[in-house]
Amino acid sequence: MMDAVDLKHPDLYINRQLSLLEFNARVLEQAKDTGLPLLERLRFLCISSTNLDEFFEIRVAGLKQAHELGSTQAGPDNRTPLEVLRLIGRRAHALVDEQYRVLNDELIPAMAAEDIRFIRRGDWTEEQRHWLREYFEDSLLPVLSPLGLDPAHPFPRILNKSLNFIVQLEGKDAFGRNSGMAIVQAPRSLPRLIPLPPEVSVGSHDFVFLSSIIHAFVEDLFPGMRVKGCYQFRVTRNSDLYVDEEEVDDLLVAMEGELQSRRYGDAVRLEVAANCPEHMARFLLDEFELGDDDLYQVNGPVNLNRLMAICDSVDRADLTFPSFTPAIPSEVSRSPDVFSLIRKRTLLLHHPFQSFAPVIDFIRQAGRDPHVLAIKQTLYRTGPDSAIVDALVAAARAGKEVTVVIEIRARFDEEANIQLANRLQEAGAHVVYGVVGHKTHAKMVLVVRRENNVLRNYMHLGTGNYHSRTARLYTDYGMLTADDDIGEDVHKIFLQLTSLGKVHRLNKLLESPFTLFDRMLEFIAQEQEHAHAGVGGRIIIKVNSLVEPRIIQALYSASCEGVEIDLIVRGMCSLRPGIPGVSENIRVRSIIGRFLEHTRVFYFQNAGEPRMYLSSADWMERNFFRRVEVAFPVEDASLQETVLEDLHTYLRDNTQAWIMNRDGEYVRGQPGEAPAYSSQAALLERLAERA
Repeated sequence: MMDAVDLKHPDLYINRQLSLLEFNARVLEQAKDTGLPLLERLRFLCISSTNLDEFFEIRVAGLKQAHELGSTQAGPDNRTPLEVLRLIGRRAHALVDEQYRVLNDELIPAMAAEDIRFIRRGDWTEEQRHWLREYFEDSLLPVLSPLGLDPAHPFPRILNKSLNFIVQLEGKDAFGRNSGMAIVQAPRSLPRLIPLPPEVSVGSHDFVFLSSIIHAFVEDLFPGMRVKGCYQFRVTRNSDLYVDEEEVDDLLVAMEGELQSRRYGDAVRLEVAANCPEHMARFLLDEFELGDDDLYQVNGPVNLNRLMAICDSVDRADLTFPSFTPAIPSEVSRSPDVFSLIRKRTLLLHHPFQSFAPVIDFIRQAGRDPHVLAIKQTLYRTGPDSAIVDALVAAARAGKEVTVVIEIRARFDEEANIQLANRLQEAGAHVVYGVVGHKTHAKMVLVVRRENNVLRNYMHLGTGNYHSRTARLYTDYGMLTADDDIGEDVHKIFLQLTSLGKVHRLNKLLESPFTLFDRMLEFIAQEQEHAHAGVGGRIIIKVNSLVEPRIIQALYSASCEGVEIDLIVRGMCSLRPGIPGVSENIRVRSIIGRFLEHTRVFYFQNAGEPRMYLSSADWMERNFFRRVEVAFPVEDASLQETVLEDLHTYLRDNTQAWIMNRDGEYVRGQPGEAPAYSSQAALLERLAERA
């Protein structure tokens, strides 16, 4: 039967970009879920907006570039860049329309019922209007620079994702000019939502949009002229950075230069107010060299993600998720010496259900310990105020040999990473920027300690970034171990990253771009052999994205032989489950909940001798071939059992799980007659109980 199946047929593959859009649709669905706290629903709406911004800045921008360069190269689904752009246009317009419907018809009325109001211009009281005029004159007018459009004042450069207004004017200015149009750029330094003070508020949480204030008093910017219309707009630009690493002498300097150009990349999308006249929208499209499909007319603020300020400024615990304290495992809390603890046994932490503090303490103790000689660490994203970086700086100043591999090309964190690289170098740390042509995405710390005149290695390996804030928002695994073989492997990988040496043979770790891909294919094939031999085959994979075509073909082939496969894929998934004769033994689910699912787990039953790996890598071409990634084994039987129990918790979920059907559509899980079961809630409860 397998010989008759073409596992490369385009119909077996879902376009990766369209799949990513569907993930964003699932995020938006959370904003509609009346079972969630109201401010969390608003937060999900904002996240869906931010995600869509990045989708246009990177994904759509890349497709546009490919099309403009004449590319007709198709992916596994056999769609050209132009075909994909057209499909994206239809789906993205529907998504944007739904975002604003949810805001206007569901969230704003629900917030008003909770005394959180956005006061429209037509509803301002005289006292509010007076206060807002003073705010305009004191805080806005001095920093606004209206730009009339005429031959001496050409259309200005518009910053990526900035708030702007196109103003239609009538009459002549002081110099007798009558251009008819002007541009007003809202300062980025000002908040987009202005809280009204108690003396003019009707309720406890009254807000006015900055755009409403500018609309109300825009005539003050054009004395002697009549404003016929004022319409907000925002342009999204190509934000992918390009640096020819073979042609630059200093990657950091080159990246600093590229960061400035990101703000003014090619336009890829134009958002305008829904009431903007057609001729003015057309004028803007022409200025940005965009087509009709690139225009998004919106019924509300053009920058939805700025509504996130409400979630952070309104103190209503009853409208947010219940707070929790991440658990610290009892053996960690009982042992002040982290080195003696992990000498005895490997520790596994599951964030955010368990605290990230032991990881920070591990690096802090290493910096203070007189027996520690060296600390080596990879950093991809850390955040602006990083306890990890503080600990590394302190260690370097204390005389430790500190080496940090910083990936300054981490998208949208480049500027922050450049700053922390400079800070570490000033403290005396050795800083390198990884490998030319390959982003360093592995998450590793190596501590070298002298014990009884013998050097011993202590390691932390993780699936997520060394970022204290996201450690409370993303699910990730972190392993603390003193395993000799893993220590030797981590040491060899750091040598690869900092020197120009050849590839080393590793004992236990799998590494991209060298061994990870081939071993995954090998492990899948072995499950297929076990199924063929009648001893059963079982695979459970949990990743953020699964799009690599040869991996998908291997999974299809294993399914044809009877291997039972469960895929827990948060975002992009190009595989189609449930196709008779191809993938009828494959099930795909996506978990969307309070925390961003970020753990990567690879489990192969292996005829009763399980193979289990945790990793920094998704199953994408870039992770297998263009990044330095690490997968590390879970060998302890009790830890394997713990991770397997976590996986089954996700597979049992019937409230936060979205099940993919063979058409690529996702249907939200329903409890039916079974009790409602949330995987993330269950993990919070279980891990806290074990603390």
